[in-house]
Amino acid sequence: MNPSTLAARNSDFYDAFWSKTYLTRPERFNTWPVISALLPAAPQRLEIGPGLRPRLPVAGTYFVDISPPVIKQLAARGGIVRSGEITALPFGEGSFDLVAAFDVIEHVEDDERVFGELTRVLRPDGRLILSVPLHPARWTTFDDYVGHARRYEPGVLQALLARHGLSVEQSAIFGMQSNNPRLLDLTVKGLTRHHTIAVRCYNWLFFPLGMLFQRRLIMAAGLIDLAEVDEVFLICRRNKNSPAGG
Repeated sequence: MNPSTLAARNSDFYDAFWSKTYLTRPERFNTWPVISALLPAAPQRLEIGPGLRPRLPVAGTYFVDISPPVIKQLAARGGIVRSGEITALPFGEGSFDLVAAFDVIEHVEDDERVFGELTRVLRPDGRLILSVPLHPARWTTFDDYVGHARRYEPGVLQALLARHGLSVEQSAIFGMQSNNPRLLDLTVKGLTRHHTIAVRCYNWLFFPLGMLFQRRLIMAAGLIDLAEVDEVFLICRRNKNSPAGG
């Protein structure tokens, strides 16, 4: 798909989605115990494309998003918010101790440029937290609907991280979304045919239930075996001697 077309689809979808929902506090997510342990060493923090589901504490954290409803709500709660895209971050080299990008990178065609920007704004020895979906063979209509550009082959992801001077410190199985293709097809049909009702049901019923039954993240040192993992959560460190921007 043409990158500009994909970006426009993403913008239209998420502007409409976030305008009909509410901000969820980061402390409610199963990522919080892991992230909160990193905060004392990360006074300068950035989260990219959080929507209204930020994983870093809102007050005092820098955020980059393209959605006006998101920018408005995060700023109202003490976030330092800038409109922008992950391929052209509006910050100087080595600005941050901690950078987070959850469920964002797979939406952008030019992931080399994405990782170049992520490492550029991250200080040497700083940490990058990210999550991405895996295995192109598991592509569903839901991936199309929400504007994914790819699912990663594990080896491709590992090579990409290495090229940009990122070492995986910890990893875990991640994701709240069902992996059942039939259920995902039904979800897309509901969102397509009855969008307003489907979004309302998700925001006020299915998402809260999913939050209630979240499993604790089981973190492992280094990179876990990704053969059967649908989505992975990674904590990476930027190597001290790697050049800015990979």
